[in-house]
Amino acid sequence: MKNIVILISGRGSNMQALLEAHLPCRIAAVISNRADAQGLEIARTHGVPTAVVSHRDYPDREAFDIALAGTIDAYHADFVVLAGFMRILTEGFVTRYRGRLINIHPSLLPSYGGLNTHARALHDGVKIHGCTVHFVTADLDHGPIIIQAAVPVMCRDTEQTLAARVLHEEHRIYPQAIRWLCSGQIHLTDTGHVEMGHRKQTGFALISPGLE
Repeated sequence: MKNIVILISGRGSNMQALLEAHLPCRIAAVISNRADAQGLEIARTHGVPTAVVSHRDYPDREAFDIALAGTIDAYHADFVVLAGFMRILTEGFVTRYRGRLINIHPSLLPSYGGLNTHARALHDGVKIHGCTVHFVTADLDHGPIIIQAAVPVMCRDTEQTLAARVLHEEHRIYPQAIRWLCSGQIHLTDTGHVEMGHRKQTGFALISPGLE
């Protein structure tokens, strides 16, 4: 059975979705860079070991990442899963876990990398928005894509209502991606592409606004 280590910085709603998904893996630990992260207590209530590696205790990003990697490796992690981990990781850290480091991002990448994705989508007037699970590379928010979910943008949407609609889909697709990884159905090739076993795909199209 594969070991998963989850990294969080706050409440970790995607972490909670993973903990409650009955995945075919062992959640070996939840690690945060913040001792006050609410997700740590949620993890403990699920019987998952927790640890804190505070970025404030280290002089630079490289030193923090080395300490973080040491803590991760102590749990013999097969995959490292980012769930609202609000730190930009160094290239050395990303390379260390190539093909084993996973993130979820609240947009349909490669559109709207970075922060404030929902506000930017609303500002641009896009009609379809969503979320993406991807392998992490040194190119921020542009790693190989595993799975995406799309949602319509409603005419009366606010940043909060759109974020809630996207978050609902995040909680659906992140467990699916991790399930595929743990069962060996997908992996990252040497050429940087996601290779997956035969997956059924529908021809369903999301059109927003709908056709008459």
